[in-house]
Amino acid sequence: MAEYRTARVATGTRTAAIDEGLRAYMNKIYGTMSVGLLITALVAWAVGSNDALLSVLRDPITLRPNILGWVIMFAPLIMVFTMGAMVNRLSAAGAQLFFYTFAAVMGLSISWIFAVFTGISITQTFLVTAIAFAGLSLWGYTTKKDISGWGSFLIMGVIGLIVASIVNIFLGSPAIHFAVSVIGVLIFAGLTAYDTQKLKVMYLQHAQHGDSEWLGKAAIMGALSLYLDFVNMFMFLLQFLGNRE
Repeated sequence: MAEYRTARVATGTRTAAIDEGLRAYMNKIYGTMSVGLLITALVAWAVGSNDALLSVLRDPITLRPNILGWVIMFAPLIMVFTMGAMVNRLSAAGAQLFFYTFAAVMGLSISWIFAVFTGISITQTFLVTAIAFAGLSLWGYTTKKDISGWGSFLIMGVIGLIVASIVNIFLGSPAIHFAVSVIGVLIFAGLTAYDTQKLKVMYLQHAQHGDSEWLGKAAIMGALSLYLDFVNMFMFLLQFLGNRE
């Protein structure tokens, strides 16, 4: 009986330690993501609200990207794949620095929104996105339902969105633009819940190994995943909620 009570105490202590570690892990993810969003917002505002700086990337009249603008537009996509490939060779601090650099480049790539949409509508859309993101992420964290099966469908949807968006750059079809925006909101709403649950499950699977270096890198990659969900949902919602200048 004494051995049973000792085992129960040990199990309870281990469970409490995992729960505390999970909270710290998720807090690091959300904290890192929030810093990334702040960097993106500041860079986008600084460049987008300054005609001289924005003209380095885009035509000041039509706002069409120049050569450097095209490079900056696709740079975040390239950096995401680069970070995924390099994360095992980077330290946790190196991965975090790479993420913040990525966030700054993302700010450059979306800076044009401050020249197209009113500041009030951008702020309102950001708040709507934040509320939606918080609700979806909370649901993904607390639900007992296994939504891992959503992953392949949602990733296929993202690939389809990227292809359709690139094609529509040349076609300029309002119908395709509208369809992409609607589907984009739905896909990244789903990804917010899916990624949150996946991050929680990944932690629970690796927590007992005590691999602090892996957990540090995983937190940065988790922040990147949720950051991308937030930014993309915001950009798609802005197409509906944004008031043009």
